[in-house]
Amino acid sequence: MTDHPASAPLIRRLWRDHVKHYKGRIALIVVMTLVMSGTTALYPALIDWAFTMFAHKDPRILYQVPLMVLAVTAVKGISMYFQAVLTQDMVLLVIRRLQNAMFGHLTDAALERVEREAPAQLAARFTTDATVIREAMTRAVNAVADAATVVGLVITMFAIDWRLSLIAALLYPLAGIPVDRIGRRMRRASGGMQERMGEAAAMLNESFAQARAVRAYGLEALERQRAAQTFTALYNALIRMIRVRARLDPILEVLAGVAVALVIGFEGWRNATGNGGVGNFMGFVSALLIASRPLRALGTMNAAIQEGLAGLARVFTVVDEPPAIADAPHAIALPAGPGALAFQDVTFTYPDGRPGLKGLSFTAAPGRMLALVGASGAGKSTALALIPRLYMPGSGHIFIDGTDIANVTLASLRGAIAYVGQEALLFDDTIGANIRLGRPGASDEDLYAAAEAAACGFIHDMPEGFATRVGVNGQRLSGGQRQRVAIARAILRNPRILLLDEATSALDTESEALVQAALTRLRQGRTTIVVAHRLSTVRDADQIVVMADGQAVEVGTHADLLDRDGAFARLVRAQALAA
Repeated sequence: MTDHPASAPLIRRLWRDHVKHYKGRIALIVVMTLVMSGTTALYPALIDWAFTMFAHKDPRILYQVPLMVLAVTAVKGISMYFQAVLTQDMVLLVIRRLQNAMFGHLTDAALERVEREAPAQLAARFTTDATVIREAMTRAVNAVADAATVVGLVITMFAIDWRLSLIAALLYPLAGIPVDRIGRRMRRASGGMQERMGEAAAMLNESFAQARAVRAYGLEALERQRAAQTFTALYNALIRMIRVRARLDPILEVLAGVAVALVIGFEGWRNATGNGGVGNFMGFVSALLIASRPLRALGTMNAAIQEGLAGLARVFTVVDEPPAIADAPHAIALPAGPGALAFQDVTFTYPDGRPGLKGLSFTAAPGRMLALVGASGAGKSTALALIPRLYMPGSGHIFIDGTDIANVTLASLRGAIAYVGQEALLFDDTIGANIRLGRPGASDEDLYAAAEAAACGFIHDMPEGFATRVGVNGQRLSGGQRQRVAIARAILRNPRILLLDEATSALDTESEALVQAALTRLRQGRTTIVVAHRLSTVRDADQIVVMADGQAVEVGTHADLLDRDGAFARLVRAQALAA
């Protein structure tokens, strides 16, 4: 059984970090709540007053009671509206703060942390969890109104007939026993439901993203089976929660019925003995019946709050994760320089314990091109990811212009670097906005110059030019067009170090020629680190580092390495045979 964080610390933290910032709204909500509850408590008194007038044939029944009912109803209606709007406004503002806090943490978290969960599961924290937290907060605020209404009705009931009030008072506290037990079960069930929702979203996202492969390999039946298993798990989690929740209302309904039955029985006995009054009895029963709704709401509130606390605990779990990569206490901005890069005995181990790099050392001269080559799993992309500190080395040092990158701020480090990968991932925005991500404050003139340098002439053929939206992941553009947009982004950034991770391997011959020309312009005057799988693309590299098992086994130019007839020459021959 999973241990759940205690409720009180979660609630205190929610108040301290998020809710208390809206004290003005809370004060207005309290005022509207008290007005709404007070007018509700007046209904039984009006009924009691009306029946008393009926009994005495008082002519004021014709105008005073109707006017009072209309006035009370109008005041209650207005207060209900503002209470509901203000409550939802405050709750949504708190949810927005929680979402911003969680998203901010995840954007600053290490790449390994973000990659640990499927994107859809992470997204569920912002949707499914946010929904149950919002419901719980709304119910909690409304519980104040319900509690105030019950207090007002209890006062009214005691004012009408204290003996009948004692009968109800003895029964309703019994409801606290099942409410507490069912609430604890609801929290456990809700946690499981939210996990299954995230898993279902992840499965759907993965299946739709791989739609082409599913159809090409005839995997439709397998995918239907996988989806059915996922939906069954979600169904089981939901029905378990529904069954737990459904137990509460019948218990509270029965207790309310017992209370009304006892009141009616007691009042019947008093009337039989000549000690009762119709007016008092009708006013009291009205109060008792009106109180049943807020009492039931208070009973079911605990279950809703426990669901929300389960979601809140998941959100705080993300927010509280210590950042794996953060600026050192006395970090400095990366000093200016030409872009000299050096790895010095760098080691890296993946979170699952697999070795990544083992004492890797090499030097990249300023303004030159260095290529990292080797078989799959040699550690090339891992080494590339260490330069902008997407990961941190286990030991050793990486220097840029003589400064250890562990001692500089992330902002200044990454501001000096541009990255172009095998897949140009674009955001669902305009072409211009995607290029401008390289330097958000760039002028239009700089934007156009970067696009021209990246051979982005196709933009002028687009219906809306730079304002053309690229679609999700840039799907409205071809592979070559996406790569040229990514290169334009890198050119606009004007970095001192350029990282290229096989930026042309997924392109056709014509697109590759255009992209290679753009990359040639981009590399001019910059230190360039290239991860290459196709060795033919690194003939012009000033230096080649051949990697195997996380180590540098050979270093030299293309010609020198071929002359040595070592690891690099064997790789070249193997690719030639495969071709």
